[in-house]
Amino acid sequence: MSTIEKIQEKVLVEESVSINNEIVLHNDDVNTFDHVIDTLIRVCKHEELQAEQCALLVHYKGRCTVKTGSFDELKPQCSALLDAGLSAEII
Repeated sequence: MSTIEKIQEKVLVEESVSINNEIVLHNDDVNTFDHVIDTLIRVCKHEELQAEQCALLVHYKGRCTVKTGSFDELKPQCSALLDAGLSAEII
């Protein structure tokens, strides 16, 4: 007869729950590219090239993640995007 040992390991899983959220910007037929770009630069602190690329992705793909971070840090930014007339959500 053989003895089977069961070894139980404690595995620590560190979840990074504070950065699991993202602001997704959605396409609309109302806002101009310039308005979207200027708003992303002002609100999300994007560089001009990054804001232009996001605007193009939104236009051609229908949506684009423009910012990631904790919910608490994204909420005022998403609100500012919405106040500027853009269509955005935190997911």
